[in-house]
Amino acid sequence: MSSKKPPLSLVGPATTGVHPPRKLGLHGMSLWTRVMGDYRIEDVAGIEYLTQACAGEDRAETLAEAIERDGPVIYTGSGTPRTHPAIKDELACRAFVVRTLERLGINYEAVKSPGRPGRGVGISWEQLDDFKKDAD
Repeated sequence: MSSKKPPLSLVGPATTGVHPPRKLGLHGMSLWTRVMGDYRIEDVAGIEYLTQACAGEDRAETLAEAIERDGPVIYTGSGTPRTHPAIKDELACRAFVVRTLERLGINYEAVKSPGRPGRGVGISWEQLDDFKKDAD
């Protein structure tokens, strides 16, 4: 009988959580993973809201890449400078993402498990004694 234990592996929220109902790009999937890692969204409407926000993030990043490639100012055929037409669309996509995350309540602190405070929180007994001596 072998007493070897199987190797342990880390399991993150991306592997155990709910998967998006549609394919997302790199940026949208990154947002999905970060949100699902901090929040518990399991209802159909919440999942759809998050999916739409992630798709909006993908679109905003695609537009940002085009603006970066072409420059924020383009010139018409007559040589007149104009703001890149995708700038307003990129901003609209980013505003949509933020509004949608707010509707999901993502702008509030994530649900975290309660626990003991980390080391170094508060003051030590020695520091308290020093404080009392300085006050006298």
